[in-house]
Amino acid sequence: MKNYILFALTIICFSFDSYAQDSKLKSGDKKYDGYAYIDAIKTYERVADKGYKSEDLFKRLGNSYYFNSEFEGAAKWYGELFALNASPEAEYYYRYAQSLKAEGQVDKATKIMNEFSARYKNDSRAGRYNDDAHYLDEIRANSGRYKIEDAGINSKYSDYGSFVYDSKIYFASARDTGNFSQRKHKWTGEYFTNIYSADLDDQSGGALKVNKIKSEINSRFHESSPVFTKDGKTVYFTRNNYANGKKGKDAGKITLVRIYQARLENGKWIKVTALPFTSDNYSTAHPSLSPDEKTLYFASDMPGTFGQSDIYKVSINGNGSFGTPINLGKGINTEGKETFPYITSENEIYFASDGYPGLGGLDVFVGQIEDNGTISGIRNLGNDINSPKDDFAYIIDPVSRKGYFSSNKDGGQGSDDIYKFLETRRLKCLQELYGAITDSENGAVLPETKVTLYENQKIINSTVSNTSGQYSFSAECGKTYNVRAEKPDYATKELNITIGKAAGKTNLPIALDKSLCKVAVGDDLGKCFGIKMIYFDLDKSDIRSDALFDLEKILDVLNQHPTMKLDIRSHTDSRATGSYNYSLSDRRVKSTINWLIKNGVDKNRLTGKGYGETQLVNKCADGVICGEEEHQKNRRSQFIVTAL
Repeated sequence: MKNYILFALTIICFSFDSYAQDSKLKSGDKKYDGYAYIDAIKTYERVADKGYKSEDLFKRLGNSYYFNSEFEGAAKWYGELFALNASPEAEYYYRYAQSLKAEGQVDKATKIMNEFSARYKNDSRAGRYNDDAHYLDEIRANSGRYKIEDAGINSKYSDYGSFVYDSKIYFASARDTGNFSQRKHKWTGEYFTNIYSADLDDQSGGALKVNKIKSEINSRFHESSPVFTKDGKTVYFTRNNYANGKKGKDAGKITLVRIYQARLENGKWIKVTALPFTSDNYSTAHPSLSPDEKTLYFASDMPGTFGQSDIYKVSINGNGSFGTPINLGKGINTEGKETFPYITSENEIYFASDGYPGLGGLDVFVGQIEDNGTISGIRNLGNDINSPKDDFAYIIDPVSRKGYFSSNKDGGQGSDDIYKFLETRRLKCLQELYGAITDSENGAVLPETKVTLYENQKIINSTVSNTSGQYSFSAECGKTYNVRAEKPDYATKELNITIGKAAGKTNLPIALDKSLCKVAVGDDLGKCFGIKMIYFDLDKSDIRSDALFDLEKILDVLNQHPTMKLDIRSHTDSRATGSYNYSLSDRRVKSTINWLIKNGVDKNRLTGKGYGETQLVNKCADGVICGEEEHQKNRRSQFIVTAL
């Protein structure tokens, strides 16, 4: 791009990795001769029906119904969860609301979702990842979306910076119009640019005869990048610092560029004036109006600029005055050059930059303007628009998806050329959503796990984890998904994830809990339910109320397996005399057995013994200094299966 703002050409090269996954699905029956399989969910439900309350209990029950789309049951148990804890994790708000909505309880579902939005408005388990190493993948994914042609208005000189208004295309050109007094710019060897226009053919969309604007808008120096208000009565444009026959210069005697405006009166453009926030001492250029015409966006190197040029905005007041320019911030501006902003009615900002990884020189990018004014989700438009040269001044009609951009890429007629395009496919920002499936207890990887990606309860994609337990999906930036993992012998688990707004990768590991306990003779049944200790009050053998919940689980299993026999064992730590610990543990075993017999278990199925401190699992014997956590490992209850 050879005009009055010079741009260096930088080609940035990065290495990138390729990722693959093994998605071969294997299936087969498994035999478990000699084992008992305990359906923990059914046990929890029977225990819950007896009146026991636990967050973990209600989460498991709600999930067991939700994952099977049985929303009546899911709503029931999630309701119990919220009654017990009004502020569970974010994912339970979502599942509860979805279950309520499925059951027709729309008002209540809306209430839960409102609470979710208020409490977890910033909830996201995926941040913005550094995607530099994968930018070529993004560019490749964003390509093949345009039909591009010469705009039909180009010359052998520089033509760039188009704007469409009232069936005309306006642009800057350095072409020689035949006037022998035309002056050449010493930097480029070309004529200074003026603003030209051409009628657009309504049928073909092509441009007709090109005409130079004959008004005070054009001067002896550079003019470019015009933008008109919707009523056609005001135009903003870029010009060298020149007005009323005088050049403005900075402290180094350099004439910079400023944004000017002109008013249309009686068919003539008059009152050409520099905007009040411009200056002799820094450049302002390439104006663009917001759709409501209350904000003017532009490029500048004014004080406060992060890089060589940044994108700013300034409010346009009702009386025509202007506010104070605001830098759009580091969400869009870099240490390089950001320029040629263009704003659409969809709150998108297109701009040119050499500060982001691209194909070389200036590339065109798009970002989303958020309600708070920040810019998010910046993406490269792909290699249809972008090239190893300078690509810039992109404008688009968000309805027809037609537009124009400028480039000095190879194959053009002049040093800069204007191209017209039709966008045939909307741009999607994509991330790789990936992770490892593991066993929550021992961390072992779990291959051949079915993993399903959902959006609003609709299946988007499904795969199985590979031999390393890894899964991978393509996910759209900014969207919220549910990822469900299912494997035999494990409880189905579903996690909520919001993808970051920039291209890259999001890691979502999933640890699964075993649901069907496989027990053989000699195994500890308590491990099925994570029972480490049946608790008694200090120095007492009366079973505490919080221990009854665990005993109800053991009771339910014995009722479901009438031939199962147990040997119940109780252990203490070493912090008392050996005889006292033996006696205490034995009393606790007898209390446990008596409770089970009282609740219907045949006494011939139960044996037991207290071992006191005789079977310590670590070094914490008498005379050895240990912490509380180490002593706790020795205080344990066991329910050893002796027959099936």
